Amino acid sequence: MLNTILTGTATDSPPLLIAHGLFGSARNWGSIAKRMAADRQVITVDMRNHGESPWFDTHSYPDMAADLAEVIAANGGQADVLGHSMGGKAAMMLALTAPERINRLVVADIAPVAYRHSQQPLIDAMRGVDLSAVETRSDADEMLARAVESRPVRAFLLQSLDVKNRRWQLNLDVLEAEMSKILGWPQVEGRFDGPTLFLSGAESDYVRPEFRDDIAALFPKARFVSISGAGHWLHAEKPREFITTLQTALPAAA
Repeated sequence: MLNTILTGTATDSPPLLIAHGLFGSARNWGSIAKRMAADRQVITVDMRNHGESPWFDTHSYPDMAADLAEVIAANGGQADVLGHSMGGKAAMMLALTAPERINRLVVADIAPVAYRHSQQPLIDAMRGVDLSAVETRSDADEMLARAVESRPVRAFLLQSLDVKNRRWQLNLDVLEAEMSKILGWPQVEGRFDGPTLFLSGAESDYVRPEFRDDIAALFPKARFVSISGAGHWLHAEKPREFITTLQTALPAAA
């Protein structure tokens, strides 16, 4: 089963499960989990091939949805689910294939469509770090800076570096091999009739107006909210607004 971090205590309200995006981890969502755990339990997971979760030879959305279903089954059988980016696609797949596991769904800045961009340069950049020469995180940051100009992006990637053991907590080989699946979206039958919020950054282009027909066909109760001034990493860029929107969409008493 996936590695999980439990925040707060179980109550009569369904737990909130949070699924992170590509190259992320449960720890990235620690501050959000703490804020949302005032009156419910929050379950953050390391997705497969990330963090402290098991490594597998595949990284498809049906696989990831099955992973999330297993976690929910072990924690009461049903949950509110929040997924960002890759985690959002996994959450959508779960809603379409095992709708009984989800009470309410929040999809953060992603749509059920295939994207054309590539994350290969970041994989190449991480592989370019000479782990044998890394003594501190700063050493790795200096090496990573040769290929990744953005300091926030480097800081994000370095959260997945185990400096002590000089290893990435990311299965880079499988993530590279399965990148077309991660960026894509498989043909899937089904429909999720539960409450669904598509929450996006106003400055992001991941959830475009032309995607709404595809979304409505799969999630007929979908609502759309955007956070002003935020891009794809809306939860990190505008955490206060992100949490306020979540608390409105996912009241614990419901």
